[in-house]
Amino acid sequence: MANIKSQIKRNKQNEKRRLRNRNVRGSARTAVKNAQKAMITGEETQASVQTAISALDKAAEKGVIHPKNAARRKSRLMKSANKAALLPAPVAVEKKKAPTKKAAGKK
Repeated sequence: MANIKSQIKRNKQNEKRRLRNRNVRGSARTAVKNAQKAMITGEETQASVQTAISALDKAAEKGVIHPKNAARRKSRLMKSANKAALLPAPVAVEKKKAPTKKAAGKK
């Protein structure tokens, strides 16, 4: 624990900044994950990719992540989005229901 006034103040400032940066970084991560999930399921891919790119740009602009880190992530995201666009749309597979206890007992 710091016992110098300037260091105590610096610790408080660092904690506030850490929490603020954490929100921005987390929202960027979530947006990227949602975009990847949308690519797999085939729903609203373009909109989710644009949202993710915007979140990454904001994080880089605020200094939460390095601009080249944001560029690399956007590049990977666009590469996978373009690859997903070339593939045929996924077909919805209906899950079979497991037999209930009543149905199993009637045999």
